[in-house]
Amino acid sequence: MEIKQTAKLKKVKKRHTAEVSKQTGFPSAAAHYAEPSIDLHNEIVTNQDATFFVRVAGNDLEYFHIYNQDVLIIDRSLPPANKRLAVVVQEGEFLIKEIELQKLEHDYELWGIITYIIHKVK
Repeated sequence: MEIKQTAKLKKVKKRHTAEVSKQTGFPSAAAHYAEPSIDLHNEIVTNQDATFFVRVAGNDLEYFHIYNQDVLIIDRSLPPANKRLAVVVQEGEFLIKEIELQKLEHDYELWGIITYIIHKVK
């Protein structure tokens, strides 16, 4: 076998790039009513580094209107506030409590404030 020519491989200079589709035909009558989509993460999370999502198992928290498979959004950066639901650690166990600043107990550690409860409509 005889090699007649050698060369280095070169990068392709022009590649196909994705483009916005070009409209053909008549425009939609509702085109100017288009709104940007809602990103729930941007809407409900104020401090991304201190926010946690927790899925609840069981119906033990029905008193707080928290049901099986609900998702709690917990912000650890918020200070305790009166009548807010919070996740606390008491005797090594996570619990949900309603904060009462006048009767603030010292036998638990505040873990975070519940900012949203997401549950499926049944």
